[in-house]
Amino acid sequence: MALKQISSNKCFGGFQKVFEHDSVELSCKMKFAVYLPPRADTGKCPALYWLSGLTCTEQNFISKSGFHQAASEHGLVVVAPDTSPRGCGIAGEEDSWDFGTGAGFYVDATEQPWKANYRMYSYVTRELPQLINANFPVDPQRMSVFGHSMGGHGALICALKNPGKYRSVSAFAPICNPVACPWGKKAFGGYLGADQSQWKAYDATHLVKSYPGTQLDILIDQGKDDQFLSDGQLLPDNFIAACTDKKIPVVFRLQEGYDHSYYFIATFITDHIRHHAKYLNA
Repeated sequence: MALKQISSNKCFGGFQKVFEHDSVELSCKMKFAVYLPPRADTGKCPALYWLSGLTCTEQNFISKSGFHQAASEHGLVVVAPDTSPRGCGIAGEEDSWDFGTGAGFYVDATEQPWKANYRMYSYVTRELPQLINANFPVDPQRMSVFGHSMGGHGALICALKNPGKYRSVSAFAPICNPVACPWGKKAFGGYLGADQSQWKAYDATHLVKSYPGTQLDILIDQGKDDQFLSDGQLLPDNFIAACTDKKIPVVFRLQEGYDHSYYFIATFITDHIRHHAKYLNA
């Protein structure tokens, strides 16, 4: 599949690049960012996938998080896709910031008119890794996933729905129990329909209850002053309780004074890169 390079910038000895391609799963043109560390010049590196939150594109993470130095030092290829299909011409896709464009929620939609394009789960777990494996110096057996907010939800469900596929998973302020929060109810109702039993297949708190027990270390950072935490959108306590019941290790760090922004992410991003490097470089 043809890739069109949009940009390339040297950064900490490696290169931050952005590419465009025609997505089969999403039936539209998609952009993704990929950071190639210096180590990629001489051999295959592990791949770490970042999933962004509501309203974001591939640009937010690469310009705001400050991940490059740690990724360079640990020799990690870091891939950051967009958060939804773009320009599909679906009525209503531009009407709100938390549904449609910029808000794919990392599910495969089953409802009209979304199901032909809004297949972000299959895109980030199948199509994009295949594209990366075929075009960049990565080791297909060493991949991990992390993300923020809606993307933290995406990272958790990708790891929990695919035991053994990802070496590690982490999240910043993830939407942990979307079937029970306003964002999730709106998105899942639109993409997946009225049958709420179908929603559980994309809910980390429910998925962890049936997780088969393959070793998975989960790291979550959450800002204590996050407005969406107090608004009941994130619900980490529900996820932690489910993990405790299943004896799945989760390190949950409630960070005093931090909010939901990229200032929060930038503060702790190096910890997350190290968390993944421990498993990816083992």
